[in-house]
Amino acid sequence: MSEPLAKRAYTQIIEMIFAGTLKVGDALQEAKLGALLDMSRTPVREAINRIQAEGLAKKSGRFLRVRLLAPEEVEEIFFLRRELEVYSARMALKLPQQTIKAMQTRIETLLQAGPGQGEEHWLVDEDFHGMLTGATHNQTLINTVNDLRLRTCIFDHTRVKGRFVKGNQEHLLILEALAAGKEEEVALRMAQHIDNAKAAILEKLASFEAATS
Repeated sequence: MSEPLAKRAYTQIIEMIFAGTLKVGDALQEAKLGALLDMSRTPVREAINRIQAEGLAKKSGRFLRVRLLAPEEVEEIFFLRRELEVYSARMALKLPQQTIKAMQTRIETLLQAGPGQGEEHWLVDEDFHGMLTGATHNQTLINTVNDLRLRTCIFDHTRVKGRFVKGNQEHLLILEALAAGKEEEVALRMAQHIDNAKAAILEKLASFEAATS
């Protein structure tokens, strides 16, 4: 019952952070936010727990307080993602052609439809990266990449303009190289995809810091 409300609470709290209504260091108090959002404490608590899991809040004293990823953290996250996901992309060369084709079709359909308001963009992105890491059959690697992706998932297409189209086009280029069996091209395109995502997030962070300083 509380899941849709928790999602709405999460979205609104994140928007408050990026709008500067909630500043770095501010306490995330369930009762206060619940009153502000006209919600009970339960969905707000779920939203705050998600925000903490994504690294946008840390415990300080009695409260969880707003924090933002530092550029150094972004560099570290994407250094690991680059290493692990380039390796995963190479391993994905053994995937069946029909699996690659099915993912191509999903991404092409998504590009034609646009991001919309639903979850399809998230699901396709998650399934694309999951398809590649899954090809390694290494559960520790899979879990690590999932955790790393979680830590920057707030920087989606709604906050990093242009990445919806560019990111999906990059996915298609990777799949094209996979279908052709071109290992070095697969590795290069995956590395470029990770680097481009990192650059977009660093640019967003820099613009946010400039606007709030």
